[in-house]
Amino acid sequence: MKRRSLFLVVTLVHMMLLSGCWSKKELTDLAFVIAVGVDKKDGKYVLTLQVVNPGNVAGATQRGGGSSGLPVTLYTSTGDTLVEASRKASKKISRLTYYAHTNLVVIGEELARDGITEIFDAIERNPQFRTTASVIVARGRTAEELLSVLTPIDKIPANQIIKTLEMTEKVWGENLNVHAGEVIESLSLAGKEVVMSGFRLDGNRETGKKTKNVQSIDPYARLRAEALAVFKKGKLVSWMGGEEARGVLWILNKIHQTALNIGWKEKKEAVSYKVVRSKTEVTAKMSKGNPVISVVIEAEGDVGETLAPIDLTNPTQIATLEKKIRNEIQKEVQKAIRHAQREKSDIFGFGEIIHRTYPKEWKQMQRVWDEQYFPHLPISIKVDAFVRRTGLRNKPYFQ
Repeated sequence: MKRRSLFLVVTLVHMMLLSGCWSKKELTDLAFVIAVGVDKKDGKYVLTLQVVNPGNVAGATQRGGGSSGLPVTLYTSTGDTLVEASRKASKKISRLTYYAHTNLVVIGEELARDGITEIFDAIERNPQFRTTASVIVARGRTAEELLSVLTPIDKIPANQIIKTLEMTEKVWGENLNVHAGEVIESLSLAGKEVVMSGFRLDGNRETGKKTKNVQSIDPYARLRAEALAVFKKGKLVSWMGGEEARGVLWILNKIHQTALNIGWKEKKEAVSYKVVRSKTEVTAKMSKGNPVISVVIEAEGDVGETLAPIDLTNPTQIATLEKKIRNEIQKEVQKAIRHAQREKSDIFGFGEIIHRTYPKEWKQMQRVWDEQYFPHLPISIKVDAFVRRTGLRNKPYFQ
């Protein structure tokens, strides 16, 4: 009797543990969404889905298409909510939309200026959607227009955008690869505003939609990384490019590599300084009841090019060059801070640093941080720059 009872218990346990694939989904029944675009038109959301054609990707050539067809297909759907628009897409797609492989979210500029807070609620609640997906703003375009362009090199346009974003952040330092999780975190914090990269469509958009675009040595339409989109309370307020954008990355400790052009004597942009590593530390303190931010930057790099006679064996000239580099980095950081303070948008997260360091004082400042404290926040900037290597030639062959 005991054995029979034990056998019955073991059988029931195994039945619960080995219940089968009750939630299985066949690959042939899924539409893999690689990128999502969100716009707004006439008060309704316009959802654009870039869906992978698996057979065409596997058999296509390296140039984005081939005799077997295009690597991706674009579907659009409208709705009062994103969930409604996603469900209504089933009218056009013969498979179940699957978001587990979505690695890019594109927001149209018009929607970004109207506000992005609501769209990330749906993204965060969807168990399939990864918060590691990159997020960008389509500058001067809709998300649909940006996602409709076929790209060379990378067959899937979404991958082209992501890889371009990752590469330019790594080697140039004027763009940020921001993930959906980071956007959600910034939207939920009182002391941190959203900042993300923009992308621009250059050329003929209509031709860019055709395979003709990737069959030309000089594509008719290209996608390129643009300036940084600055948000305030979830709404796009301005763009930051050039030295201002790089100043933001200096403060956020996101500079991996970049190049600075330094003037020497009467010649402007005479020496190219290649940054190979950098480190930024931001701290907060209270002085007479008011917050003060300290930014300390350490940069290390090589001399990549000289267009003026400079003796790189002379320690005095090296010290002068390092001073000029420090001044250049400090100038870029100051430009970024002035822009952000003018917009009253704390994209650097200074408020959150104060929150962590002085939680009691932060409770008093939180409500008026953007309007009263941040625009007039004292910020000290200290930069240490070092020239580690000068290359194979110490003195230029021209004088």
